[in-house]
Amino acid sequence: MLAYRNLRMNWRNIVPHVHEKQKLLIPRKKDRRIKLTPEQRIEIRENPEGLSNYKLAEKYGVSKRLVQFIRHPERQAKNLQDRHDRGGTMKYYDKEKHRETMKDHRQYKKELYDKNELVKSDSTDSQ
Repeated sequence: MLAYRNLRMNWRNIVPHVHEKQKLLIPRKKDRRIKLTPEQRIEIRENPEGLSNYKLAEKYGVSKRLVQFIRHPERQAKNLQDRHDRGGTMKYYDKEKHRETMKDHRQYKKELYDKNELVKSDSTDSQ
């Protein structure tokens, strides 16, 4: 009986949302997870004004670390390798915070689906 009750309680987690079954994507301009446009990344990489990482981060409203990784991709690769060597990315993982973030993201994606603003995954419009 306990297994049946647990299955009933977790049933919502088993059934995928419509936009997940149809492999619909959020258009890049509406995706809140993307902090910089490709053009901004190019500007940061070229840095024609000769600004420091701190000033670039302040200008674009992102972290200094993100600017450093854009300007020096080899440092990002080394960071990922070091993190993998230490045992993965679970060191600072907060399960409750992740659950709330995913819930918020799914709700946002559902709102876009209801407005018919999602695109098919094979479409080039998602870029």
